[in-house]
Amino acid sequence: MPSHMSSDDGQNYIGLREWENMAQAWIEEMRYGRNPVRRGFLDRYMLAACGDVTGLRILDCGCGEGRFCRMLVERGAGYVLGVDLCRPLIDAARELKGERDEYCLANVENLDFLAPESFDLAVSYLNQCDVSDFLANNRAVYRVLKKGGRFLVANLHPMRSAAGTWCRNAAGEKLHVILDRYFDEGERHWTMLGCPLINFHRTLSTYIRGFISTGFEIIDVVEPTVGPEDLAAYPELDDERRVPNFIIYILGK
Repeated sequence: MPSHMSSDDGQNYIGLREWENMAQAWIEEMRYGRNPVRRGFLDRYMLAACGDVTGLRILDCGCGEGRFCRMLVERGAGYVLGVDLCRPLIDAARELKGERDEYCLANVENLDFLAPESFDLAVSYLNQCDVSDFLANNRAVYRVLKKGGRFLVANLHPMRSAAGTWCRNAAGEKLHVILDRYFDEGERHWTMLGCPLINFHRTLSTYIRGFISTGFEIIDVVEPTVGPEDLAAYPELDDERRVPNFIIYILGK
């Protein structure tokens, strides 16, 4: 599988510089950190959505340093290709690659270097919310998926990506999330691991219509939350019982 990025693929990619600046902190968090959101519950939901991956050819859009790719290989995937535009993350992923996973420096909005209908499953694990043109990513994935293939998209929930901070009382207790500018789509600016981060807010209807217009069938929509066992291990996830922070779209071709 060729590794490819054209000379202008990254020049106008909003948020790339922020990810490059955060790359080392992200690698350390993924490999050695607690990371309650992913380890505490999202991994479980994403793996359940993937189902039995034995022997499958899988594409990971926005693979980062390759953590979820390696998890899929461990569960029997036949081949996993991770694609990401952040060079330090791809370099880190390649350091740990095995015989059945490969990593490509490329923009997930353009996968023309991949053969049509060459993957059984594609995943986007908190990546489309970082992509400026999610429709281009939809079209690119649809082209490379086999008929009957699935695309799993885990995103920030639109109700959360539009939100501001928590409203707190005088004692600092959380009262509710301040939801504002829901219909004002576009860039949102956050801080993660002490670094500035840019991603994109879109309404639920924008995402749903975007998937349908590409040709995908919406098989299911999952709003992950946590149970008592999750909270016992990761008490900092108590927010997940109060607000919908994430959403997973299960799409079929």
